[in-house]
Amino acid sequence: MTEPEQFDVIVMGLGVGGEEAAGRLAQAGLSVLGIERRLVGGECPYWGCIPSKMMIRAGNALAEANRVGVLGGRAEVVSDWAPVAARIRDEATTNWDDRRAADRFTGKGGRLVRGSAELVGPGLVEVDGIRYRARRGIVIGTGTTPVIPPVEGLAATPYWTNHEAIEAAELPRSIAVLGGGAIGLELAQVFARFGVRVHVVERSDRLLAMEEPESSELATAALRADGVEIHTGMRTERVDHGADGFTLHLTGDGTVRADRLLVASGRRARLDELGLPSVGLDPEQRYLDTDDRMRVADGIWAVGDVTGHGAFTHMAMYQAGIVIQDILSGGGSAPEVADRAVPRADYRALPRVTFTDPEIGAVGLTERQARDAGLRIRVGQTRLPDSSRGWIHKVGNEGFIKLIADAERGVLIGATSAGPSGGEVLGALAVAVHAAVPVSQLRQMIWAYPTFHRAIGDALNNLK
Repeated sequence: MTEPEQFDVIVMGLGVGGEEAAGRLAQAGLSVLGIERRLVGGECPYWGCIPSKMMIRAGNALAEANRVGVLGGRAEVVSDWAPVAARIRDEATTNWDDRRAADRFTGKGGRLVRGSAELVGPGLVEVDGIRYRARRGIVIGTGTTPVIPPVEGLAATPYWTNHEAIEAAELPRSIAVLGGGAIGLELAQVFARFGVRVHVVERSDRLLAMEEPESSELATAALRADGVEIHTGMRTERVDHGADGFTLHLTGDGTVRADRLLVASGRRARLDELGLPSVGLDPEQRYLDTDDRMRVADGIWAVGDVTGHGAFTHMAMYQAGIVIQDILSGGGSAPEVADRAVPRADYRALPRVTFTDPEIGAVGLTERQARDAGLRIRVGQTRLPDSSRGWIHKVGNEGFIKLIADAERGVLIGATSAGPSGGEVLGALAVAVHAAVPVSQLRQMIWAYPTFHRAIGDALNNLK
């Protein structure tokens, strides 16, 4: 049997985290094999962050133009999806061709192999019957796929995932969105602003169920203002499809009819495809369990969505940085060196933003999570419309700042920034949580006037 070709590092999956790790390790002089079965770069540049935010930018421009009449002047706004679809193809996805990304990786000295990678033993990876050996380690960055709930009739229908929604050259007259999380709500609002009749069906009793209740209320009000029909606390029991489109049979006697159905019910890791038993790992776990240096086992690291710490590009990049430093420091062969050189994964200040209008940003713990953890907390809140900037903004100024402080330590452990610039204002709060800046110090800050972030000072003064 032919001896497997050897590399210093093998990276299984070249999504955001995998590509970052593979490219930088190759630039550092290691021999790196990167394996990708779809597109180099993963979900974010082709079906996720980049094209979806282009859609959101277009929808927000329409909404802002419609506010001109309140603020000064007249505007006739006519929506047109064609330039949005063209921009996605031309600027974001390069028509779903990853040659630029592939060339970027190989230009750094890496070797690219197309196909599905499977572990077949310690240090061994197989792709289409060909085996490769990793001398220093393997990095798993295989990402996740959409969860398709086991609803009667659903699997046999031509439902959309985020892929089909992003790729749509023309919009349907109506669409039902199954799921009230960030992806579903962002796309629902965009479609509604382009004249599509939209229904959102969420089995939880509120949208954005993992965020603060105030965030759920804000998102619900914003989407309803755009004409979205929201069905919370409803379970979809059956889905039918025919010449007249989709029919969703909800809990009780309720039904929703639409031309298209977008399934946005979360994502899952494909661990059963990775050959985990060959290296002593459980393929039945939901995500790969990593330590604070992103190690799954001796000589194996994981990055990105597959680790279960949030489906965020910034998370994958953060984890990749830790893996790169761990491998370059010796990868555990010299623990005393690695202990000094390698940062440890710390998720206390994980920022997240739902890019609806208004944006809903959050970092750290919610009030409920903090209380469930048994912490004694103080909560401070203020409404953006009550701030000077909110009053000046006049229309489209909905939002709030909510702070969660650890009463024992006197530091912020969580915060939500919702409003016209919610994701940007979140930056100051993320720094405060990450660095454990004392609340007493934050109260002494000079907040520029009149800005949205000045409302942070008001929320600090309201802590109780």
